[in-house]
Amino acid sequence: MTEQNRPLTRAERDLPALTVLALLTVGPRHPYDIHRFVVETRKDFVTGAPRSIYHAVQRLEAAHLIEPIGSEQAGGRPERTVFALTEAGRAEARRRVFALLSTPQADRTVTVAALSFLGILARDDAVVALHARVAALDAAIALAASDLAGGGRCPADPAHRGGVRPASARRRARVVRRHRRAPGFR
Repeated sequence: MTEQNRPLTRAERDLPALTVLALLTVGPRHPYDIHRFVVETRKDFVTGAPRSIYHAVQRLEAAHLIEPIGSEQAGGRPERTVFALTEAGRAEARRRVFALLSTPQADRTVTVAALSFLGILARDDAVVALHARVAALDAAIALAASDLAGGGRCPADPAHRGGVRPASARRRARVVRRHRRAPGFR
C-alpha cells in the first residue's frame, strides 16, 4: 500500500484529520459530533480539539476527501453541516492508517492513533502493515546491534562501553521472539 523506507508525510501524521476521516467511515457526522466522540472516547492523541477538528474538516473538504451532504438543527441549537466521506477520502483514510501502522515512529502517539483506527483496514491489510512494522523494527534492532557490537558506544548510556551488554542482547532477543510468536504473524 505504501513505499517502504520513506518518512511519513505531514499529512499522514495529521491526527485530527485522520480522526475525522476514520470516524466518517462509520457514517456522516457534523464536526461537533466528531469532537464530542473524541472527548467521550478519550482519544487523547487529538490535541487542540475542537479547533483542530474544525480545521481538519476545512482541509479535508478543500482536498475533496469529504463533502457536505446537508445540515441538521436540533432544538434551539445552531444549524450544523453534516459531512460524509468521498470514495477518495475512504481510500485516503485506509492509506494513512496503513502507513502509520507499518512505519515505526519515535512518537508513540502516532502508533496509538493508528491502532485506535485499525478497524477501517481489511484484516489482510492490517496483517501486512503489522508485518512491515515488525520487519522495520527488526532492521532497526539489527542496525543498532551491529553499531554497538562494532565497538560503538551508546551515547545515552555510558555503561555501554564496548558493545551490547549480554542482558540487553537477551532482552532484545526475547522481545523479538515474543513478536514473532504473536497470533497472526508469520
